[in-house]
Amino acid sequence: PPPHTGAPPSLQQPPAKRLCCRPGYNPACRQGQRAGGVLCGGPGSAPGGSGKTHNPESLLDIAARRVAEKWPFQRVEERFERIPEPVQRRIVYWSFPRSEKEICMYSSFNAGGEESGTSGENHEETQLPFLRGVTLLEGGWVDNVLQVGFHLSGTVTDPATSSQPEIICSVSVSFDRCKITAVTCSCGNKDIFYCAHVVALALYRVRKPDQVKLHLPISETLFQMSRDQLQKFVQYLISVHHTEVLPTAQKLADEILSTNSEINQVHGAPDPTAGASVDDENCWHLDEEQVQEQVKLFLSQGGYHGSGKQLNLLFSKVREMLRMRDSNGARMLTLITEQFMADPRLALWRQQGTTMTDKYRQLWDELGALWMCIVLNPHCKTEQKCWWLKQLRRWNSVDVCPWEDGNHGNDLPNLTHSLPQGAHELRPHRTVFTRAIEACDLHWQDRHLQHIIASGLYANYCYHDNQDGSLFDTRGWPMWHEHVPTACARVDALRSHGYPREALRLAIAVVNTLRRQQQRQLEHFRRHKKELLHKGITSITNMEGWVGHPLDPIGTLFSTLTETGRGAEEGANTCLDLSVQRLLGEGESYVALAVETALIGLGQQRVMPDGLYAQEKVCRNEEQLLAKLQEVELDDMLVKIFRKQAVFLLESGPYSGHGEIVHRESVPMHTFTRYLFTSLLPHDAELAYKIALRAMRLPVLESTASSGDLSRPHHMVSVVPNRYPRWFTLTHIESQQCELASTMLTAAKGDSRKLETVLESIQKNIHSSSHIFKLGQDAFKIATLMDSLPDITLLKVSLELGLQVMRITLSTLNWRRREMVRWLVTCATEVGVYALDSIMQSWFTLFTPTEATSIVATTVMSNTTIVRLHLDCHQQENLASSARTLALQCAMKDPQNCALSALTLCEKDHIAFETAYQIVLDAAATGMSYTQLFTIARYMEHRGYPMRAYKLATLAMAHLNLSYNQDTHPAINDVLWACALSHSLGKNELAAVIPLVVKSVKCATVLSDILRRCTLTTPGLVSALHSRRNSGKLMSLDKAPLRQLLDATIGAYINTTHSRLTHISPRHYSEFIEFLGKTRETFLMAQDGHIQFTQFIDNLKQIYKGKKKLMMLVRERFG
Repeated sequence: PPPHTGAPPSLQQPPAKRLCCRPGYNPACRQGQRAGGVLCGGPGSAPGGSGKTHNPESLLDIAARRVAEKWPFQRVEERFERIPEPVQRRIVYWSFPRSEKEICMYSSFNAGGEESGTSGENHEETQLPFLRGVTLLEGGWVDNVLQVGFHLSGTVTDPATSSQPEIICSVSVSFDRCKITAVTCSCGNKDIFYCAHVVALALYRVRKPDQVKLHLPISETLFQMSRDQLQKFVQYLISVHHTEVLPTAQKLADEILSTNSEINQVHGAPDPTAGASVDDENCWHLDEEQVQEQVKLFLSQGGYHGSGKQLNLLFSKVREMLRMRDSNGARMLTLITEQFMADPRLALWRQQGTTMTDKYRQLWDELGALWMCIVLNPHCKTEQKCWWLKQLRRWNSVDVCPWEDGNHGNDLPNLTHSLPQGAHELRPHRTVFTRAIEACDLHWQDRHLQHIIASGLYANYCYHDNQDGSLFDTRGWPMWHEHVPTACARVDALRSHGYPREALRLAIAVVNTLRRQQQRQLEHFRRHKKELLHKGITSITNMEGWVGHPLDPIGTLFSTLTETGRGAEEGANTCLDLSVQRLLGEGESYVALAVETALIGLGQQRVMPDGLYAQEKVCRNEEQLLAKLQEVELDDMLVKIFRKQAVFLLESGPYSGHGEIVHRESVPMHTFTRYLFTSLLPHDAELAYKIALRAMRLPVLESTASSGDLSRPHHMVSVVPNRYPRWFTLTHIESQQCELASTMLTAAKGDSRKLETVLESIQKNIHSSSHIFKLGQDAFKIATLMDSLPDITLLKVSLELGLQVMRITLSTLNWRRREMVRWLVTCATEVGVYALDSIMQSWFTLFTPTEATSIVATTVMSNTTIVRLHLDCHQQENLASSARTLALQCAMKDPQNCALSALTLCEKDHIAFETAYQIVLDAAATGMSYTQLFTIARYMEHRGYPMRAYKLATLAMAHLNLSYNQDTHPAINDVLWACALSHSLGKNELAAVIPLVVKSVKCATVLSDILRRCTLTTPGLVSALHSRRNSGKLMSLDKAPLRQLLDATIGAYINTTHSRLTHISPRHYSEFIEFLGKTRETFLMAQDGHIQFTQFIDNLKQIYKGKKKLMMLVRERFG
């Protein structure tokens, strides 16, 4: 029937694709052709439907299957006025999808989920709708399956579980040209994917077509009925479903009986079972609303609850759709992109000037890469590409669209770019969509490109490769000259759109081009080597490095050659596979080609990009490539490739990151070279060391750029302003440099010449003290492994590194400094007594005086060290002598911090001890604090030198000053101790110290404490023990020296009282009264103390009479 449009707007249209009718219908034309249902697999069904017969297919089935795949059914009806019913049946039969692959794709995250989950080990996988649908089908839970035209229906039962009862779901599926175009299920599933019930019904039809009753579209059945039959049909339908249908039936009847109604203006009526119209887009059912809701939900979770993983799975689903050449891939990506662009955090981050999280940035990168794949589809229509370009430009123009380099909201100076200096200021920022927009201008019409893709036999063995733009290499194999990332984007697009063989052919052509380019660069450098090296010039030939590039060109080539190539090698029995195989050299493999490509890319000299994200991406991409390389086992062929590439890298000059001169801001090669070194070491140690030593440099930390690098005058600056903030990953880079050095040290164990070379390289190139320290520790561990004798050469390297660390950190603050000093002494101990002696002789270049005495000399003189070194008495004495000399030198240089340590170290040598004591006395007047002097004085008393202790205590008192309110000062104990010591020595000593106390201490409570202690015992206890001349008389408070102390104490109490009363508050009254009580006790120690105290209180009452409440309390207590 011809198409009719314009369904009446007043009615809710049934779920039908088009309107069907039979103009000029003649009931006689189909006599004998009844609408009764027959089985799909009945007479005339395709062989193989039941899988039991192997007869050749009938021409009817072959033709019907082709028509069912490609033609909308309306076109078939338009083309032929009358289609025999058996032909219609076969077209309808073949219109249902025959492959489970697409059904699986639309009902599970991972393609081929059936295989991955059948073991039942992974609970998440067994919960995928596809696998649950398979379980329902195999459990016999699908029933009442009916196919009417292009509509399949049935019931699927969810069996009862411990938590829910049995549920019976009504399921219907519409289909067209072997694609499911609509699904409904009464389970109310809200998800991107088809529910398990839809899967079960669809798989029932795929696996058991002979058990499904097939009817022609309902309109065809109605055409065969007479008027009476039609009336009976409608009345029965209303009778069975009167509650649901009756209102609609009456409304329709009223419309039809009204002459002028819209329904009567339309020819035909809707039929949901009649298949597609010519205008219908032929694509699988995708719930757009659910895609948008799910993406919105995942984005709102901000990377938590596994949302990042879910979004990555959605991107994988898009790639899967592209690989199946399913138009929903681009449709789904459009929906995802719209939600990403609507993410409210974008505006917030832009406004605040903060950067988005790393994981979120990677999702945007994948979004951009997928659009690149979509617009590079080799078979997309021009109008499709125009529509995509319009969409991309719209997103690109939005203010919050993320930038490609990740600097959004964090502008940084673009110090190095291929544009001339200053031009970068005019350069518009590239967004994540810029490359896809640019790719819309690319086409696939180039004849050479078409030949490369179309045939693996395309070659020209008579071709002479004598120019840069040659189409074939010296072997006659095709090359493809294009910006490498763009060429690789083509490869990725071919793979993504399900053209693996074509992708492999183009990848091989790109790799051939890279190899030829590398050879030419080497030849050019060799011709001009002297001139270039003399000028000291280097250039970065590619400002846009391949490793860390947004399009990941090297990763694309590697995975194409390993994955697609492996499949080709495993199945190399077809003509096509053999033709691709011809593009490999003798003994070569796809894996070998992939490895060589990775080595070329990783070794490329390239500038460090701007911005934190771009720099982290360089590191991440490099690590990803190396992880892939490490999975490959090295055979003889790969070792040859490693050797060849190592030589290229060393000799390719400015084109290589391992060239003799590199640009100051080129990406360092440490991580890559460590892999190269370990791979080459067992096969060619000399080459391994040569390339590793070359890679150790880190020019960005040198003070200036290369003198010949005049093309960039803005690089001729000090390292300080340029180092920060440009190289954000510098810490990581320096740690990788350290790892490379550590790997070399480990490998060089036992080889003194190589160890010396590596040590020189470390000392020249590593600038971080913490990394040099780590290397020293690593070398020490390797040298002193338990299962072997210590390697003395490696120990000496360890010591040298330790000494370098000491020199670097001597004048700078380093929180690990104490640990470093202790470790160095341990290391020197392992090397031997001469090493310890050496570090003590030159201590001033390595240690601070405090470190030298408190750590170095103390450790050297400990019993542990003597036992470890197995020293005899003579050696012990020599070592101790060096330690004492060091201690005295340190005490001279820094008496405040080293005097006590020096005295302790010199205890066993009288002359040295006396020297140390004299240093203390000399420094006491000027350079030492009372705390230090009191500490040394207490030490002297402890060692049995009370007079020296007394001397130092009096010197300390001269530096002390305790004010009236410092009654909790830490020096109080020292003052009390000094007075007690003086008192114990005799009256003369006490008489000498009291004037010092009176001068230094103004705190009344401290003075009264000293006064009481002096009156409790007889002076001179120490001397009395020796002379037995103690008279046993207590000292008088009326005579010197205690009279002076008593007067000073009373004076202090008077001054303190007035000071307190100046700013006293009521809450402190009771405390003040207690203080006055202590004051009275001190006053009463004097002969006329009672009178003095009474006068003092009267005086207070007169002066502070305004403080009535306080004075009342004073009267109550003191009269």
